[in-house]
Amino acid sequence: MARFRSLLRFGLAVPVVLSLAASFGTAPASAAAVPRARSAAQAEDADVPTYVVNTRTDRRTIAEVRQAVTAAGGTIVVTYDRIGVIVAHATNPDFGARMRAVPGVRSAGATRATPLSAAGTNDEGPVRPLSRGEAARLEKAAGEGAEPLEAEQWDLPAIGADKAAKINPGSRNVTVAVIDTGVDDTHPDLAANFSPSQSASCVSGKADTTYGSWRPADVNYFHGTHVAGTIAAARNGVGIAGVAPGVRVSAITVSQPIPRQLIYAESVVCAFVFAADHGVQITNNSYYVDPWQYNCLDDPDQKAIVDAVNRAQLYAQRKGTLNVGGAGNSNDDLSTLPGAGGAAPGGSAPAKRTLAPRTCWDVPAQLPGVVMVSATSATNAKAYYSNYGLGEIDVAAPGGDQYQAADTPSGSGGILSTLPDNQYGYEQGTSMATPHVAGVAALLKSAHPQATPAQLQTMLKAQADNPGCPADPYDWNGDGVVDAVCAGDQRVNGFYGYGIVNAFRAVK
Repeated sequence: MARFRSLLRFGLAVPVVLSLAASFGTAPASAAAVPRARSAAQAEDADVPTYVVNTRTDRRTIAEVRQAVTAAGGTIVVTYDRIGVIVAHATNPDFGARMRAVPGVRSAGATRATPLSAAGTNDEGPVRPLSRGEAARLEKAAGEGAEPLEAEQWDLPAIGADKAAKINPGSRNVTVAVIDTGVDDTHPDLAANFSPSQSASCVSGKADTTYGSWRPADVNYFHGTHVAGTIAAARNGVGIAGVAPGVRVSAITVSQPIPRQLIYAESVVCAFVFAADHGVQITNNSYYVDPWQYNCLDDPDQKAIVDAVNRAQLYAQRKGTLNVGGAGNSNDDLSTLPGAGGAAPGGSAPAKRTLAPRTCWDVPAQLPGVVMVSATSATNAKAYYSNYGLGEIDVAAPGGDQYQAADTPSGSGGILSTLPDNQYGYEQGTSMATPHVAGVAALLKSAHPQATPAQLQTMLKAQADNPGCPADPYDWNGDGVVDAVCAGDQRVNGFYGYGIVNAFRAVK
């Protein structure tokens, strides 16, 4: 992902960037030339300790808890009364404990009790870049009716998206919200499909709908724009094509400004509620909620984070929104989660703890009803970095793998998509797999407009292609060490879940 800590864990490779305006003979206005509205969140102190207080949802309880928050020295940022979540600032270190003792409070805890900064990444190195000469050759290699760079998009035929576009590119009545670092809506491949009325910044925990607040705060915030292109880049004779080039895409920004670059629970709660209340049919969630990669229910702060985000995403589901999330890039078996977990990014001393399955959660991907996505390479193998696990992964999709060459002019195994300022570049990660699934879900919703989130998830699984577990032990680098064990069978297994999604079947 492109928040250079958590986000890069879901989108591993630093993108190799190529601006193609000269190659295409046109230079549309870039996001850098468009004034970005300053989000209210960006003006706030990013170091202020923030809490979520989760209560019963009756009016009396919420009113009493709000009074208790103030009495304990807290300042209320926003109250989501329909789900019983209060976001508050407080400097009192005992604030969480005091709130947990209030009648009607189900959980309460800090989402960022100490100042945090993005720490290191597990970036595995850049995917090979395109030169301008190669870009020119790609235009010549593009087939009739294809986009100029589509010859590089091995991921589209891998899931039948190129064929699907000829039957049904998706409905304008379907919107996929990219909950991420922001989207450059001025990009020529995204502008026609972008929905400003369903976009906002949720960085502060409260929706800011100021025009342009959803845009990346910096051109280095490429992640959300890359995700958006995979979902809905238009077939307009420019650049690339998305999986569902006829649907609409919106942006809900949740990433803290530089240098923090982290995504906190209050921002994600805001995003799910905003998406649900603004008619979004599908959300794309290529991140995990900071500050912990896995939130364990035996810790009161982490339990409150799980509770708050789960309330919000379940609310979205009840309102008709399907939520799709990336499984993560640590090559962890989510069905076992052995070993100890470290401290939060930028935190102090590492905290030793045992991670237990279904007790420690990857949020939001492992929450009930969220479609969890693993990543595949250009050869349909599990990508070397992708998390996996029988009973955890729902479906798989192309996420890229720099060690598996693609049958394209460049041979690059990364996913090519849009970047801010009229640019294009490669990334890899379950962050890149997730928007492929969101795009296929958008096609299904286009073909079945009355389908519920649960029905869409069932169709995603039923129409997927499952390669089954590999016959040989999984040793991605050939060093003789088994790097992952695939449990399950041809129907459902830990590497692919129910299989690799299929866009063509979604529209037939």
